Amino acid sequence: MAESRTRLDQPRVERRGLRVSYDAEAFGRLTERIARFLGTGRYLIIQTIMIIIWVIWNIVFRNGPLHFDKYPFIFLTLILSLQAAYSAPLILLAQNRQDDRDRVNLDADRDEQRMSKADLEYLAREIAAVRMSLGEVATRDFLRSELTRLESVREGLRDASRASAEVAD
Repeated sequence: MAESRTRLDQPRVERRGLRVSYDAEAFGRLTERIARFLGTGRYLIIQTIMIIIWVIWNIVFRNGPLHFDKYPFIFLTLILSLQAAYSAPLILLAQNRQDDRDRVNLDADRDEQRMSKADLEYLAREIAAVRMSLGEVATRDFLRSELTRLESVREGLRDASRASAEVAD
C-alpha cells in the first residue's frame, strides 16, 4: 500500500491569479550593477552632496513655501532608511551570485588540475620508460671502451702473428 504523503515544499493546489514572471539572470545582472555602483566613491560623493543640499535647503528656506522637511529631517531619515533597506538585500544578492560563479570556477579549476596531474603522471611514466630503454642502448663511452679493447686485441693478434712469423723464419 503506497502511502500518500503531502509534500511540504510545494503548495497543495496551483495558485491562480496574477503571476509575475521575470528573467532571473537579467535581474541578477541589474542587482550586480547596482551593488557595484553602491560600492563606489562616486556614489558616496553624490549621496553626500545630495544630503548636504537637502539640509542646507531646508535650513535656509525654513520659513518659506519651499520648506518641505522640518529640523529633525524626518523625510530625509525615511529616504535613507528606505535606501538602506533595498541596498542591503541587493548587495547580498550580488554576493550570492558571485559566490555561485566562484564555486563554478573552483570546480572547473579542480577538474583542470586533475587533468594536469594525470597528464604529468603519464609524462613521468613515459620518461621513466625512455630512461629504461636508454639503459639498454650502448652509450658513446661504452662504444669507445669496446673499440679500444678491440684495438688492443687486434694489436695483440698482430704482434702474435709477427712473432710467429719471425719464429717460422
